[in-house]
Amino acid sequence: MASAKAIENKKAIVSEIEDKIKNSESVILFSYQGLTVSELSDLRTQLREVDAEAKVYKNTLVKRATEDLKIDLDGFYEGPNAIVFGKTLLEPIKVIAKFAKEHDKAEIRVGIINGARAELDTIKEYAAIPSREGLLTMLAGGMIQYVRDLSIGLNLYAEQLESK
Repeated sequence: MASAKAIENKKAIVSEIEDKIKNSESVILFSYQGLTVSELSDLRTQLREVDAEAKVYKNTLVKRATEDLKIDLDGFYEGPNAIVFGKTLLEPIKVIAKFAKEHDKAEIRVGIINGARAELDTIKEYAAIPSREGLLTMLAGGMIQYVRDLSIGLNLYAEQLESK
C-alpha cells in the first residue's frame, strides 16, 4: 500500500499537469525513446525560446490528469512519452515538428489544442503554417502588387496627357 505522503505527491503532480494543460494553447505528446540527453537538452532550449517547455511525467499520472479534464488520449500512454506545453499555439508545434523531422527517434503521437484532442494530421497542418513574420511578408507582397499596378497606370495616364 502506498504511503499517504506518496499519494499526496502524486495528487500534486496530477494537479500540476492539469494546470499546465489548462494554461497551454498547445500540448504535444511525443515519444522520446532513443534520444540522447544532449538532443533533449537542445529541444528544451529551442522550446524555451518560444515560451514553451518539455516535461516527462509517468504515463499513469498523465492519464489521470487527462481523464479529469475529460480529454480522451487512450492508446497513447504506452512507452516513454514527453509532453510539450506551449503558451502560444503555433511556435511550439513548429519547433517539435522540425525537431521530429531532424531526429528519427522523436515521434509526435497526439496533441491537445485549446483543450481538445488533436490528431497527428491536424498537428502537421499547424506546423505547415508560416510564421507570423512570413504571413506578414506575404501580405505585404500581395499589397505591393496593387501599388505597383496603380503607379504604372498613373504613369501611363500622365504620359497620355503629355502627348495631347
